[in-house]
Amino acid sequence: MSVRGVKRARALFAAVAGGVLPLLAALLMTAPPAAAAQLTEVTNFGSNPSNLRMHLYVPDSVPAKPAVVVAVHYCTGSGPAFHANTEFASLADRYGFVVVYPSATRSGQCFDVSSPQALRRGGGSDPVGIMSMVDHVLRTRGGDPERVFVTGASSGAMMTNVLLGTYPDVFRAGSAFMGVPFGCFATTDGSGWNSACANGQISRTPQAWGDLVRAAHPGHSGPRPRMQVWHGTEDSTLRYPNFGEQIKQWTNVLGVSQTPAFTDHPQSNWTRTRYGGTGTQAPVEANSLQGVGHSLPAGGMAERAIAFFGLTEPDPPPGGGDPAACRVTATTNAWNTGLTTSLTVTNTGTAPVSGWSLRFTLPAGQTITSGWNAAYAPASGTVTATAAAHNATIAPGASVAIGFQATHTGGTAPPTAFALNGSACATG
Repeated sequence: MSVRGVKRARALFAAVAGGVLPLLAALLMTAPPAAAAQLTEVTNFGSNPSNLRMHLYVPDSVPAKPAVVVAVHYCTGSGPAFHANTEFASLADRYGFVVVYPSATRSGQCFDVSSPQALRRGGGSDPVGIMSMVDHVLRTRGGDPERVFVTGASSGAMMTNVLLGTYPDVFRAGSAFMGVPFGCFATTDGSGWNSACANGQISRTPQAWGDLVRAAHPGHSGPRPRMQVWHGTEDSTLRYPNFGEQIKQWTNVLGVSQTPAFTDHPQSNWTRTRYGGTGTQAPVEANSLQGVGHSLPAGGMAERAIAFFGLTEPDPPPGGGDPAACRVTATTNAWNTGLTTSLTVTNTGTAPVSGWSLRFTLPAGQTITSGWNAAYAPASGTVTATAAAHNATIAPGASVAIGFQATHTGGTAPPTAFALNGSACATG
């Protein structure tokens, strides 16, 4: 090619580049961003005798076999409303699970938790439709059948109790906000409302409550799902006695003692009890909220439900405290068969710790006989010290001094494994 030809070729390239590259840059700059995860409606998902609607939320990033959480709304609500007004979708974004939101379509938008059809496995009505939703997600989204859970508020909490009873082989755990026991709302006259149950006037023995659950799927002989219940003491819609009746029912179903294995106060007006175990995934957990009405879940409670399911880290920080933001110093003075132990508990975090409890393990052979500045229970083994009224809040950087007297059989070492409101503490 001649020198003149080379110059013409260079000029042509420059002209093309000068036109194409700015256009390409403009296209790249104006290209729409990748679509974020959105709530979508699913139709034709399977057997649906009561004409429920199904909405599904799948985060942008999920593992190959995601867990499935069914989140069930309150009366007058809907799946999209429960999606918009609770924290389950944002938790799904953070922890990578799929959320199914059923919607009741009958008048009043309450779920059927009272008919004979709803209270037996495969009997029809709403539970069958919800099970079809679960099966659809397991089939089409590769959901993990070993990690299916259910939660709900009010009518949805009652449905949570129902689903754990009718499909114990499907659900691994449930969390019921302001519910009633399985079978408590049962009617035979076609009515969907049971005033005696709603008003907390139905009380049964643990065995009788448990028998109702077992009768819903009499052929089941495998493990039963764990249960977490929440209730406010001032609930005037589904009254507070239903809280205790649920505890009676599910401790019986799961074969654990009705005496709490663990008690603490994550916040000043909360009492949390665990049955059959002390950890975050105990067989039964119950959360009583003093002075709270029919208004759950409140902020942060959904994450506690997800933690109970095992889908997040153990115990979210209670009461606004930072994880592991505490230090405990222990000093023991022993004699013959007795000793005293003084504990200094320091909040090393940046937020106050309110309504605190300190859990620790006593050496074998030590038994607490008395204590000061806290209440101690049980007297041996894994002990929880609960704040007194005068020291219920530990400000950032502040400390409280507590202690106890105990007998011993030779082991005089200080306690170990300190945890403040569920968060492990440094020692020394």
